[in-house]
Amino acid sequence: MASAKAMAQGEQDRFVLKSGHAIPAVGLGTWRAGSDTAHSVQTAITEAGYRHVDTAAQYGIEKEVGKGLKAAMEAGIDRKDLFVTSKIWCTNLAPERVRPALENTLKDLQLDYIDLYLIHWPFRLKDGAHQPPEAGEVLEFDMEGVWKEMEKLVKDGLVKDIGVCNFTVTKLNRLLRSANIPPAVCQMEMHPGWKNDKIFEACKKHGIHVTAYSPLGSSEKNLAHDPVVEKVANKLNKTPGQVLIKWALQRGTSVIPKSSKDERIKENIQVFGWEIPEDDFQVLCSIKDEKRVLTGEELFVNKTHGPYKSASEVWDHEN
Repeated sequence: MASAKAMAQGEQDRFVLKSGHAIPAVGLGTWRAGSDTAHSVQTAITEAGYRHVDTAAQYGIEKEVGKGLKAAMEAGIDRKDLFVTSKIWCTNLAPERVRPALENTLKDLQLDYIDLYLIHWPFRLKDGAHQPPEAGEVLEFDMEGVWKEMEKLVKDGLVKDIGVCNFTVTKLNRLLRSANIPPAVCQMEMHPGWKNDKIFEACKKHGIHVTAYSPLGSSEKNLAHDPVVEKVANKLNKTPGQVLIKWALQRGTSVIPKSSKDERIKENIQVFGWEIPEDDFQVLCSIKDEKRVLTGEELFVNKTHGPYKSASEVWDHEN
């Protein structure tokens, strides 16, 4: 495994997980990817050199992602050189629904196995739950029972690694108390406007790799237009997007930028062979933490009936 120094220099294009498997440092995110998903996935792999694709059942595009993966493999890319992540949605977070959910994902992706299967959000929702949920639509989540079933998927070779998304330190500690296979990856929103230090430090302590999503912030708070980011980008002769992706890598996280524009997809992986100097890196780190972009409020909060009456409760009051 690369030394901390090599890591800091960001020359590492992959990170080694607890299991010994390697996760490519930059992946293609596919949330809200739209109708060109198959094309974007194929382009990312065959033209831009991506080897990591991140998707989820809830995105409603796994069939399209599957077409893109298939086209890339038909163009000569080996399955074993690809790293494919998917996520189990909240309506399937009951022990008996885990395997059927994964089998559905495998069918849509046209794969025999995936490299990483994540719990998308640590809350169980009733089938057909509204946004925001009505009374009784947020159900009891048997985290331990669900995780046991995910562990069986690893034992059966359907999934190489398992992990979590959108967890709090409280929930992570609860999971670690009962897990036989600890989570290999924790995927969280992370960018200079929401560094998410608490969960980042907890993951480091337990040897859990972190993947950063929404590395550029969001449409309403797009960090690519932040004057601090623009200044560093101009100095380094890079795009603001490249600087934000590189910031994530130098922090020691993998990162999954999304774009449906071919040139942006190619640009986003041109983040090796150079580094953000330490002083500029610290300047980016000192951008004020605003707030998370994805609060989960519209998914899980019912202000009257609960069980979660605020976004703060969703995040166990940790933010």
